[in-house]
Amino acid sequence: MHSSAGRYGADRQLYAIAAGLDPDRYRALVVLPEYGELGGDLEAAGIEVLVRPLAVLRRSLMSPAGVSRVAVAWAADAGGLGRLARLRDVSLVHTNTSVTLGGSAAARVARVPHVWHVREIYTGFDRWWPAYRRLLTTADALPCVSRATRDQFTGLGPATVLHDGLAVVPRRADRAASRAALDLPQDATVLAVLGRISGWKGQDVSVRALASPALRDRKDVVLALAGDPWRGEERHLRELHEIAAAYGLDDRVRHIGFQDDVDAVYGAADIVLVPSKQPDPFPNAALEAAGAGCCVVASGHGGIPEMLRHDQTAVLVAPDDPEALAEAVAALVDDPARREALGAAAALDIAERFSTAGMLRHVQALYDLLLAR
Repeated sequence: MHSSAGRYGADRQLYAIAAGLDPDRYRALVVLPEYGELGGDLEAAGIEVLVRPLAVLRRSLMSPAGVSRVAVAWAADAGGLGRLARLRDVSLVHTNTSVTLGGSAAARVARVPHVWHVREIYTGFDRWWPAYRRLLTTADALPCVSRATRDQFTGLGPATVLHDGLAVVPRRADRAASRAALDLPQDATVLAVLGRISGWKGQDVSVRALASPALRDRKDVVLALAGDPWRGEERHLRELHEIAAAYGLDDRVRHIGFQDDVDAVYGAADIVLVPSKQPDPFPNAALEAAGAGCCVVASGHGGIPEMLRHDQTAVLVAPDDPEALAEAVAALVDDPARREALGAAAALDIAERFSTAGMLRHVQALYDLLLAR
């Protein structure tokens, strides 16, 4: 079960797991709340996809009224998913994000193990977190994408660390061709931020960094924002345009939207920014960019320090600090040799430590253990 149907980080990890399972041992049946690009990708790989309403806990629903709506959807999930699991003789339920509800009830009705994959850090969720944490720890296994994610469950439940692997083989496409395709200037230093445009991923920090003293007068430095907001949260994109306009940066901030061809974004970028304001569990944007050999500047909190090593494979900066981000970027703008060295070291390190094959071995070993019980 999965909470969305796009081609962002958790979606790509779901595809990597479902498509990579040993077909002699497992057959995946994927339940999505809508069809989307992910559904098409899964079916093209020969994986069965069912689309049905699912209760999903989102940041925008963190209010009494919002939680009540989710609770109603969750109650509807429980019966339908439980019947589905029994009808299809399901052996194990794997809920691929901890914001997806219903999997626990489906597993309980079908009397099979439940894996609840935690890809979230619940900063700012203090009011609801104690109760929700108790719910999550009812799972038979609680794989967490980073130590920072697992630490939310210290002393509670079956929480373990299972790092994501590279869901794709990332590479940097030709620089000139990529910039032409994305309508980015050939002679500029291009900074890129990839991912959902939201209030916590830090796109606004990147825009403010361009206005900071270290970059304010560097007209040759432009920012490309690759991604779109969730439906209903378009205000975040409007706010970015408003910030850029207020600082006179309209011509230096380019929204290029969601890009299927992320290799072109990597090829066009001189530096990839991962400026998350709240702790990012284990961002695929950083994993794939570093794996492609890009020079990455990222917030040094959440799961990022487990993935990237400061001054060895990336530059890590204080979160939500435009000046610190600007100073780190400015130093790299003037040192292309260091950019290339960091990117080359990152590509080797990421390939060695975070392979898809390694991640799949851990997932299947977890399944084997639960089914043997």
